[in-house]
Amino acid sequence: MSKYFEVTVGLVVATLKSGKDKVQKESYLVDAMSVTEAEAKVVSDFEKAGVQIEYKVISARESKVIRVI
Repeated sequence: MSKYFEVTVGLVVATLKSGKDKVQKESYLVDAMSVTEAEAKVVSDFEKAGVQIEYKVISARESKVIRVI
């Protein structure tokens, strides 16, 4: 049976007006067996995509999603 985890990633983006860095949060739904595997899948996906900006996994928790149709 599949388990889904909601992984939140913080991306550091520069704002044009003030010049200060801002953290933008994005959520990902990951099919994994554990929180650790879900985090590893997100990091691996970012590396494969060649993401050049600074990012950090902020949280990972089991989702209430039962099935993706």
